[in-house]
Amino acid sequence: MSDNTDKKIEIPVSISVRDLAQRMNISPIELIKKLMNNGVMASINQVIDFDTAAIAASDMGYEAVLESQESPEVKESGEIPLWKRLIADENPALLKPRPPVVTILGHVDHGKTSLLDVIRNTNVASGEAGGITQHIGAYQVEQKGRLITFLDTPGHAAFTAMRARGAQGADVVVLVVAADDGVMPQTKEAIAHAKAARVPIVVAMNKIDKPNANPDRVKQQLAEVELTPDEWGGNTIVVPVSAKQKQGIDDLLEAILLVADTLDIRANPGGRVIGTVIEAELDKAKGPVATLLVQNGTLQPGDIVVAGTVYGRLRALFDFRGRPVKKAGPSMPVSVMGFSEVPAVGELFQVVKSEREARQIVTDRQQAQQNVTQAQKKASLEDLFASYQAGETKELRLIIKADVQGSLEPLVGELEKLGKGEIALTILYAETGNIGENDVMLASASKAIIIGFNVQAEPSARRLAEAEGVSIRLYDVIYRMTEDVEKALKGMLQPEFSEKVIGRAHVLAVFPISKVGKIAGCRVVEGEIRRNAKVRLHRGKDILFEGEMSSLKHEKEDVREIKQGRECGVGLKNFHDIEVGDVLECYITERTEAQ
Repeated sequence: MSDNTDKKIEIPVSISVRDLAQRMNISPIELIKKLMNNGVMASINQVIDFDTAAIAASDMGYEAVLESQESPEVKESGEIPLWKRLIADENPALLKPRPPVVTILGHVDHGKTSLLDVIRNTNVASGEAGGITQHIGAYQVEQKGRLITFLDTPGHAAFTAMRARGAQGADVVVLVVAADDGVMPQTKEAIAHAKAARVPIVVAMNKIDKPNANPDRVKQQLAEVELTPDEWGGNTIVVPVSAKQKQGIDDLLEAILLVADTLDIRANPGGRVIGTVIEAELDKAKGPVATLLVQNGTLQPGDIVVAGTVYGRLRALFDFRGRPVKKAGPSMPVSVMGFSEVPAVGELFQVVKSEREARQIVTDRQQAQQNVTQAQKKASLEDLFASYQAGETKELRLIIKADVQGSLEPLVGELEKLGKGEIALTILYAETGNIGENDVMLASASKAIIIGFNVQAEPSARRLAEAEGVSIRLYDVIYRMTEDVEKALKGMLQPEFSEKVIGRAHVLAVFPISKVGKIAGCRVVEGEIRRNAKVRLHRGKDILFEGEMSSLKHEKEDVREIKQGRECGVGLKNFHDIEVGDVLECYITERTEAQ
């Protein structure tokens, strides 16, 4: 461990794997492998405690110190988010209020999508394969003359992905909690994500129309996780709603605006154009299509945009209704065409002056990424057989890639249900986008299976998977995926074998044969005797021999089997103490399928 003070890092009492990797300026995959070497299986978004993080940091040459909790203004990921730094030099006099950006989080079946449907008066759930969200984006609604932008991303991963890249997923989080179910583990996870981002929370207590709804119990549970309702003297606004009955929707929108008014939500419409990639996909007819959320400046057709290692000149802008627009100001989501490739979800984008500048930025970023990738490859290949071994505990390790963030949460939820039995199921990594080489290298190092949902594997990834022996399974319907994973789990169970007696024979005579030994002259009284099966020799209640036959003959011919009622000669391997009246029992062992 280095004594160099430059190698010291501050770590809070708990931190996600992704954030810890970012603080050490290393790849999350490299950190996951280091944790695996220490016997800790953690996915990229999993939260680990300080002690675990400190051990991993020490292995990477860093000295970990506990982060000071004195100031509430602790910087996200150790520094001010990138998007805020990019507009820090804007003239305060030019900053104007912008609509608040809202994301909805919560437990998988507490009604997030239904609530979003009611708010925007459309139904995204109709006609979906497998019954889960397939394509999501963002939209705006108007409440008393003021706009509110909703990110249609019902999942914590999208929220975290944006923060990890320096973006801000939302100004306000609406936490959906079912009045009949209360605070669930996934609800607590959503709260942790929102608190980590230092984003205010408005609670939408859904399903109040149900007969078994218990609002007071839910409020008590919220208070226990430090979300004390304002009517109980706390700071959290709790709004009773019913997506099914369309009750309380206006109250919820009012609460969002009320919270937004307490925040300094401003931007310069005429300033530097930056924002976040909300969704991205490859459309067969249109090519790469991305949903962009403008956070500062005004985006227009013809602008040259760089997002990560992808750039392009925007050909067209469309609002959330699909109508072409000439410009998009702060907090406005637009669907755009013109990127050369599909940009990464959660990536920050910026407008540059020329394609030459865009190419230079992309080249620099690709070179930096290639250096990291090459280092990972060397480590992966060298440590392939020395990586973490599960020991006596069997488990199925998965890497999940999906087309959009809204698909990931139900996918992970369904898979986690399957891992409750004898075989553990660990999701090492879950993210959007096509399957790439990095995914294959992680799978190779950790002996995992890659599952793709509505995505493709890049040709280079397929070639690498073949070379490394990594299994890639692609699906477009969720139940087919879960069926296959169930089969894989059953296949990993230790096979159980049961014995099956297939025949019995009585010894009627014993024939001594020179150079061979004794042969039992038998009559099959039940079933059949098979040459390749095993046999026991019973004498009264005793078993004198158990093993293989050395020969099975009918008259003078070698045979494979003898049926009931027929006579045969049986030789036992390395055993000759055979007497008239002995009973031969022929049996086989069969594999028993796991129930």
